[in-house]
Amino acid sequence: MNVTTAGLTQASGAAAATAGALFIGIQVKHPHLDATSIQSTEMAVRDTLKVLMAALSLAGITGMYLSQVRRNGVLGLVGYLVLSAGYLLVLGTAFSAAFVIPEVAQTDPGYVNDVIDVTTGRTSSADIGAMNTVNLLQGTGILVGGLLFGIALFRARVLARWATLLLAVGGILTAALQVMPDSFYRLLAFPIGIAMVALGVSLWLSQRKSASVDADASYAAVSPGR
Repeated sequence: MNVTTAGLTQASGAAAATAGALFIGIQVKHPHLDATSIQSTEMAVRDTLKVLMAALSLAGITGMYLSQVRRNGVLGLVGYLVLSAGYLLVLGTAFSAAFVIPEVAQTDPGYVNDVIDVTTGRTSSADIGAMNTVNLLQGTGILVGGLLFGIALFRARVLARWATLLLAVGGILTAALQVMPDSFYRLLAFPIGIAMVALGVSLWLSQRKSASVDADASYAAVSPGR
């Protein structure tokens, strides 16, 4: 099995598309969260999938950045780093939600309800310690990183431009939905999720096309008389 740059880039495209689909799917018919429901098997599965989504997203945006690193420039680098930091924090909080918070809920349901209120955008003045800072940094990373990275990808003119714009505005839409009721809050997954699916497919197709062109060029080089 030969490991090639094109193959790795196609794999990152598939990872991005899968991450986007997971991000949307996790929110479909999402139950109301509280200290009781967070202990359910359903939420354990959803939060575990969210950990996988964050990891795949990191692989996906890394492929997007590296596949056109010169075109992305400094703006792309900054956007990629900020967005990566946001997804790393998502991975950490999702891991906590899947494997730590349910255990805490058994002994301190009040604290868990406060954490849920703050992290899902519900009105709350509770002091949840460092989790409050992590939640703020996570949201900022996704919002600012998505905006900068989306603009850089749009300017690069390689991937589907409508999807790069959707990624750029997705973070802003997410910020707006943070102050809306829980049922609307769940809709935040759709703009970013759709953008990731489209960008992943676009990246995969661009590498497939590039590989086909390279193969044709190589064939022509070794068969000049044909």
